[in-house]
Amino acid sequence: MRLIEIRLLEGPNVYRLEPVVKVEVAIGRRRTWYGQRAPARHALVWLGRPVPAGDWPDDVAALVAWLRRLRADHGQGRSGLAVHRSSDPGHWIVTYPWSAAGRARALAEAAVGLVERNVSPARTARLTGGQSRLLARWASRIQLGDTSPPSWIRDADRKIPIVSISGTNGKSTTTRLISHILIVAGRRTGTTTSDGVLVDERMVEEGDWTGPAGAAQILGRSDVEVAVLETARGGIVLKGVGYESNDASILTNVSSDHLDLQGIHTLPELAEVKATICRITRPDGWVILNGDDPFVAAVARRVRAQVAFFSIAPEVPAGVARHVAAGGRAYLLQRNRLVELDRGRSTEIATAAELPITIGGLARHNVANALAAAAGARALGATIEQVRHGLIDFRPSSERSPGRLNIYRLGNRIVIVDFAHNEAGISAILDVAEGIAGGAAGRATPITVIIGTAGDRPDDTLRGIGRIAGERAQRVAIKETVNYLRGRTRESIVGELLAGVRSARTAAGEAAVPVYETETEALRAELNGAAAAEAARTRGRPDAARIVVLMCHEQRDAVFALLSDLGARPVDVSSELTELIPRLQERPRR
Repeated sequence: MRLIEIRLLEGPNVYRLEPVVKVEVAIGRRRTWYGQRAPARHALVWLGRPVPAGDWPDDVAALVAWLRRLRADHGQGRSGLAVHRSSDPGHWIVTYPWSAAGRARALAEAAVGLVERNVSPARTARLTGGQSRLLARWASRIQLGDTSPPSWIRDADRKIPIVSISGTNGKSTTTRLISHILIVAGRRTGTTTSDGVLVDERMVEEGDWTGPAGAAQILGRSDVEVAVLETARGGIVLKGVGYESNDASILTNVSSDHLDLQGIHTLPELAEVKATICRITRPDGWVILNGDDPFVAAVARRVRAQVAFFSIAPEVPAGVARHVAAGGRAYLLQRNRLVELDRGRSTEIATAAELPITIGGLARHNVANALAAAAGARALGATIEQVRHGLIDFRPSSERSPGRLNIYRLGNRIVIVDFAHNEAGISAILDVAEGIAGGAAGRATPITVIIGTAGDRPDDTLRGIGRIAGERAQRVAIKETVNYLRGRTRESIVGELLAGVRSARTAAGEAAVPVYETETEALRAELNGAAAAEAARTRGRPDAARIVVLMCHEQRDAVFALLSDLGARPVDVSSELTELIPRLQERPRR
């Protein structure tokens, strides 16, 4: 038996909706996970489901026995211990509740150490002198451990309502939209995002605060009335959710991202982890789920709160249709209108074209985000009119929504800066780019896409990003993110992206793919020198119309500064939409 980790989760988590100690061990030879990202039903691993005792390996059974004995001996409880499977071959996880940090960790270390020394956990066993002394030393360490309690915020100590937002893509945008709706409605709003902590959209602490520390910052303030908390996978896996319950939760979607980390390899496992925020929603609250995503929609069966779905599908998914027919709540896109259906009543919120963030309806992922935000705001008491006002008033600018579909014009060129960091993200942004590129009278503007992301993505995700770029753009470039290698080499990340581009077997894939060291270097070159070289090759003009898409992660402020220095200006899509997309002139404006 090999110890993988002992981790104290300080709040609700995939195993239990309370703080638990997680003891992960490996049995047998070392093996690497290999399988399908969306496995068949018979191959699913449910991380939170307890494994019957009859299926435990002998070493795991001995570990459980020692944990039970030591917990009882040291007043650390007798119930709640469970064993779970991991999809990592040979990995087993034992969990149990804790209330005293130092003692809980020492107890776990003692149990592992005693099993490794082959000491019997039976109270009737006759121990050798060495074994008795070992047990006594561990008992002393446990008693000397500190008794610090978990840091989660209990319901009795929480004074404001919470809406939690999680998912693979769209978390930050949905969070910002909900906050804006509530602020426009006159409510003092505290927000956590991957950009920082905000109060009424004013940044008070920069950085990624999507874990429990960010939640504690907002919930500890006296100047906010409502908390809108972006909640990322990492915080749930490494620390647990920072509070006991929420009043509403939103799960936007689940797609390939951050897989092969902390033992999470498949999309159902990722959905199970992110759904922790839905499982802690109060019974009188609302769980809001993407009805177009089967992994997300399935979460409805495992929550105790009321459920509302959102969907942009032309044909409403069968499960959502049944939910609506039974009088349930849903937020749908019907004939390009955002609609709330509740207990058989249909209420229009707004048309998709009215919302600047949808870019005239081209940004379908933002139509979905707007529906999710409408549902979240309604769950916290906003009126339909307040939701409509907030959605129409929100603009995807570099100030209000930095790095999320920020559009600039530089002469005849359009630049799109976006945080897209996985296959779903780059696909969504290229949908918008292709919509703008469509132009008028059948003329299409060529697209350049500058790709690159952090190193903590599996090979298949990196190749997928490259493949999508190679299939859909006329020119592809790669930018490195040297501050986000996260265990990989620069050559490895670039190599996988290049392999994906070349696998597309398009003109973009067959042409040379330049590699730049930074995002600013890549953008400057593609707007200037590379554009001139391309123009010379195609006998065009250096400033010929082109759309440049940048996956921007580590130099966002520098990228915005570069665009300003070059003379680029932000596009206000609410007033310049038909100029940006001439063919929309043919559509009736509402």
